[in-house]
Amino acid sequence: MYSLNDHKTIETLSLSEIRHDLRQMIHFDEEKCVDNLLLTTELTIGERNRLVDAARVYVNKSHAKSDSQGTMDYFLQEFDLSNKEGVALMCLAESLLRVPDGATADKLISEKISAGRWSDHKGQSKSVFVNASTWGLMLTGGFVDIGSEVRGNTDNWFKSFIKKTGEPVVRTAIVQAMRIMGGQYVLGRTIKEAIKRGIKENSENTRFSFDMLGEGARTMEAAEKYFDAYKAAIMEIGAQNNETDPYAANGISVKFSALHPRYEMSQHATVMNVMIPRITELALLAKEKGLGFTIDAEEADRLDISLDIFENLARSEQLKNWDGLGIVVQAYQKRAPYVIDWLNKLGRELDRKFMVRLVKGAYWDSEIKHAQEMGLTDYPVYTRKASTDLSYQVCAERLMMARDAFYPQFATHNAYSVALVLELVEKWDIAADEFEFQRLHGMGHLLYDVVKENSATGFNMRVYAPVGAHKDLLPYLVRRLLENGANSSFVNRFMNMDVPVDELMQDTIKLVEEKSPKRHSMIPLPKDIISHSGREAFPRKNAEGFELSDPLEINKLIKSLESKKSWTAGPIVCGKMSLENAEQVVSPTTGEPVGKIGITSNDDIEKSLTASVKAQKSWNALGGSARAEILSEAANQLEARCLDLMELIADEVGRTLADGLSEVREAVDFLRYYAGQAAENFEGAKLLPGPTGGRNELYLQGRGTFLCISPWNFPLAIFIGQVSAALAAGNSVIAKPAEQTPIVAAEAIKILHAAGVPSDVLHLLTGDGATIGAKLVADERISGVAFTGSTDTAKIINRSLANRDGAIVPLIAETGGQNVMIVDSTALPEQVVDDAISSAFQSAGQRCSALRVLYLQDDVADIIIPMLKGA
Repeated sequence: MYSLNDHKTIETLSLSEIRHDLRQMIHFDEEKCVDNLLLTTELTIGERNRLVDAARVYVNKSHAKSDSQGTMDYFLQEFDLSNKEGVALMCLAESLLRVPDGATADKLISEKISAGRWSDHKGQSKSVFVNASTWGLMLTGGFVDIGSEVRGNTDNWFKSFIKKTGEPVVRTAIVQAMRIMGGQYVLGRTIKEAIKRGIKENSENTRFSFDMLGEGARTMEAAEKYFDAYKAAIMEIGAQNNETDPYAANGISVKFSALHPRYEMSQHATVMNVMIPRITELALLAKEKGLGFTIDAEEADRLDISLDIFENLARSEQLKNWDGLGIVVQAYQKRAPYVIDWLNKLGRELDRKFMVRLVKGAYWDSEIKHAQEMGLTDYPVYTRKASTDLSYQVCAERLMMARDAFYPQFATHNAYSVALVLELVEKWDIAADEFEFQRLHGMGHLLYDVVKENSATGFNMRVYAPVGAHKDLLPYLVRRLLENGANSSFVNRFMNMDVPVDELMQDTIKLVEEKSPKRHSMIPLPKDIISHSGREAFPRKNAEGFELSDPLEINKLIKSLESKKSWTAGPIVCGKMSLENAEQVVSPTTGEPVGKIGITSNDDIEKSLTASVKAQKSWNALGGSARAEILSEAANQLEARCLDLMELIADEVGRTLADGLSEVREAVDFLRYYAGQAAENFEGAKLLPGPTGGRNELYLQGRGTFLCISPWNFPLAIFIGQVSAALAAGNSVIAKPAEQTPIVAAEAIKILHAAGVPSDVLHLLTGDGATIGAKLVADERISGVAFTGSTDTAKIINRSLANRDGAIVPLIAETGGQNVMIVDSTALPEQVVDDAISSAFQSAGQRCSALRVLYLQDDVADIIIPMLKGA
């Protein structure tokens, strides 16, 4: 999609140029993205007013038929995510069915139910199910009379009911209620059951897109299982297909993440080599059976690799002359219109049509969190719902204008979006068989029934129908509850009679234009999330990162890695580096030379001690604010050298580039955090309560010279953390890095000196820890020790300090190096594996043997252990 003022069109650009522009938009400035959307819409003011009027009619007519809405529509209105009861029910829905033992289930139920005020909901819904569910308990299809406690004004009815009936009865009832709630979203446990139920519960001409539930494979064995499930489903759907084209036939939706455990950009070559043959096999089978075959959308960082696979399928000679190949486009992504332009160009280049399902998007919260965690320049999604609606509008226009390349499929439960599509149909005189609407199973049927009755425009309807067992349902169910249970969701507000229809249905363009800024004011940029919280006296910027799945960023990284650097390091005393008795350092992973390192002499030790003791008083007198400025400047310089340091960490330590990025960012965060601490706590006097009730002035001062001993596994982050904390407090520092990682430490010291830390205040000593460390710890001029490493070494340091005369010398020690994760049976195994890999192995830099996972249920261990081995 190109704005009207940049003179670009898809006709004048190549496929690769459009793809480049698409990639540039992933974290583009939101204000500019929204302005671009406003410039490219094709609707006139009169058409916009007409579609708003139509949407209001649909809502009013739906209100008049409120008795016909589905159970889940009622449920979401009463128990949305804005109240504690709705959150409690979502927690139960997410986890209860995974609990294998009754005792744990009873505790979980008691905890969640006791958290709410259920009497607030009694009799509020028009649904018998929801009212009986207040808390609607169901036993094998029959309602349980929970007595006068619910009809009264007390919230103690649950405890009373348990006393009357016993916990097993309550557990059975609530488990059954959760199964019934899940059944509202899932069409069947098997594909045969889903097809049979779909035909029975829907109008004659309803089409289906079946989705085999699963949240992504973590092992090749799981990927094989999903592949077999997709293959069997295609065979079963095809066996019952009597249509001659894929548009009229039922279809299947496929998740790439279910077909390979490492479906990510970092494994691009492996994924392409393994997945292309498998995906092609499934697509060929769908082609043979005359079905639609749609690639489902997933997280934003997987879009680029998804498009690579899709293009490969589109160009396959085996799949020529088949219009059943489809893909999902998420309108909440800033790239969405550009994806459509790329697909348009690809389709015309190959002289074929693609089925394109346009959705709003279901991972909004995780996309926001991911961007904040990674310190990205901006979000891949819009922060205001109105902007997403506008993006959907622009994408819908572009799909409808390119029907020679697309068969548009509009997935929406929003009356405005439905009215928008029908307005486009009228505008361009589009036939009913040139597009279709889609809705989720269990939702939206009332809206579409009303639209059919009140619109002169015909259309076809397809139901997105999840298929799978209850254990596979839970993550999907929670995603639907999060998406539709939020109080900003149209689905949540659609049948709320307290929301005026005129307020609910307004012109999207007008809503967007009225907002200033275009970005949501409560969602700051990722770099500003720490300062925006207001929880720190001296706000700091989030450490800058970048997306390692972004090909443009990958290209920058590759160029940085092309020229191999030869590093030198050695003891740095008073700003001068010594390369005496230099030894070669080789990479632990490749065995190739990394650089040369000088070894510390006894003279270096003595000079560093003498100089640091002498310089400490002036450094301390400088004051916390001045030291904060220096540390902040060091953070900026460290951040600017991110790519260099990532390469060095990979070469010298053998960590991955992703680990290196995390390390640099953590080091930057340490510098900024301790800069704030220096300004807040070490500038001027603090008034503290005195022993007699008065106020005493306390000046926080540095202690003298700190010895900082850091480990190999975090050669930059822990090193910088120790050093910056000591410097912030007004101490001089002698830094002793791990023997294996002196070069990373030397580069960090150079940056600190360049930022303004006096060369006589900060020194680096490289070499054997036992020899150098022992001499320094025993020296009376060392006023404190910060150590990270083994417990045995910490004990030796502690005993050495204890043997010294004079005042007690502080030892700040972090030891052990093991991470523990406690997992109970309510946890989603796939999430456990992801958390274990990211928190235990990647962020902590530990080896796999350093992870201890405690399983509270043996059957959970049986699932998770193979996943961890596969990952």
